[in-house]
Amino acid sequence: MKVGFIGLGTMGSSMAMNARTKGGFDMIVHDLRRDAAGPHLEHGAKWANSAREVAEAADVVFTSLPGPKEVQAVAEELLAGMKKGTVWFDLSTNSPTVVRKLAERFAAKGIAMLDAPVSGGPAGAKSGQLAILVSGDKAAYEKHKKVLDSIGDQAMHIGPVGYGTVAKLVHNCAGYAILSVLSEVMTMGVKAGVEPLALWAAIRQGAFGRKRSFDRLAEQFLIQKFDPPAFALELAHKDVMLATEVGREFHVPMKLCNTVLQEMTEALNHEGWAKRDSRIFMMLQAERAGVNIKVPEEKVQEVLKRN
Repeated sequence: MKVGFIGLGTMGSSMAMNARTKGGFDMIVHDLRRDAAGPHLEHGAKWANSAREVAEAADVVFTSLPGPKEVQAVAEELLAGMKKGTVWFDLSTNSPTVVRKLAERFAAKGIAMLDAPVSGGPAGAKSGQLAILVSGDKAAYEKHKKVLDSIGDQAMHIGPVGYGTVAKLVHNCAGYAILSVLSEVMTMGVKAGVEPLALWAAIRQGAFGRKRSFDRLAEQFLIQKFDPPAFALELAHKDVMLATEVGREFHVPMKLCNTVLQEMTEALNHEGWAKRDSRIFMMLQAERAGVNIKVPEEKVQEVLKRN
């Protein structure tokens, strides 16, 4: 199997190198900067002068590009060069709309296009500790699983084309939203007099700090189990209210935290919610969005046991 790789930037360079050195795959590579391919050529990869040249030579093509604009530009060359029965995995963080439109065009030519954004950052790309969120043709995914496993240690198929991209955007947006909230509470704590290192060391040992953020969704929200409460809404409301009061006392802007307080205040007005688990306030957003998120508890536990 000849593997083509286009885009040898911060992430792509390491992923391509792992596919070559750990996976041992016959590779052909391309980047806008030929010098970016130097290490790969030293390890036996071959250089292509264009994305189309990669497409014409490879059985499967991987792209790791900055965004939708770059992916669409490369797609035109791939479409012109790829043969029927070949496969394209886009590892970029893309637009689900763009991904689906491209997948339709490639399918018309008998080519499977799968979106497969990665999560783990440059360090993960280098070490191979990457989640690869693949969606699209499952048979194509399974056929090329060995290549994916040489790039990352957590390749998973999560549904029809575009779903992987949506999952990646949910992950990234949530991560930065969490960081924004953390910046608010850290500045509040420091301005209230606590030394930054001591504050960080203290909060990372709390119940929230000892668990991965997304794992906490499994406890109440994902399974819609709010009784008996681990911590009642009325008590959580009190804590957030006290925190925002400290912010006001020390003139610290806390826009996001005050929004959380308003959400909790609204939730308290639902009959019976005050004594239920504090995470029940998250159901307000589900109601506004018009979606029902409820997963059988045993299925959630199966996912948690995977790693």
